[in-house]
Amino acid sequence: MLVFALAAGTAGAQGVREHTRLAGPKGTKITESQAAALTLTLSAVSPRLVQTWVRTAGTIDKTGKLLGATLSGPEAALVKVGQRVRAFPPSSKSSMYQAYITRVVPHAGGVDVEASLKAPGRENAPHYVMEIVVEQGPFLSVPNEAIIEEGDRHIVYVVDQPGQYVPVEIQTGIQGELFTQVLGGIKDEAQVVTFGSFFIDAEHKLKGFDQGPPTTPPDDRPHH
Repeated sequence: MLVFALAAGTAGAQGVREHTRLAGPKGTKITESQAAALTLTLSAVSPRLVQTWVRTAGTIDKTGKLLGATLSGPEAALVKVGQRVRAFPPSSKSSMYQAYITRVVPHAGGVDVEASLKAPGRENAPHYVMEIVVEQGPFLSVPNEAIIEEGDRHIVYVVDQPGQYVPVEIQTGIQGELFTQVLGGIKDEAQVVTFGSFFIDAEHKLKGFDQGPPTTPPDDRPHH
């Protein structure tokens, strides 16, 4: 009986330790000196204009002011007159030119587009990379730098209290060039880490919290 009791007690203790190990720390603390060294940056979850860029190859006409390109597939339907265009020759990515879509001609399978440059293009550069800026609309969003991808999951680190950060899984929508639409998992105005998020994530995992983040931010958790 004594052996059985000791064995049961040992198993119980192991169970508690296993539960504690799996539970892990609730958040990761970062000191002020670490935050300063990392240039740790926070950003509020808020409505922002989400933009995507349609990239295509274009050619310039003899006047040096008109770019032309052909688009096909789903992206063709996104291009409209008046949209901004960033253009540069492949041989000189630092030579960025501003333009606007001035003509869109539909045809079977896609569209032909024309963009007018604000200033003459680069001499002896007939080919250009065109980045057409498509404004998808204002959506609740977070900066792309805040998101850590883990398989199919998207994780952000939310400020739980000053100096302490908790991982939260969010549901995302449109991924823009700078911001990603948030469909769920976090509240408006929550503060998320942008620059420095990967360091905090590494610290969090080193401390043993690798079973997966909560699906709601700290303020949404039930209290007993």
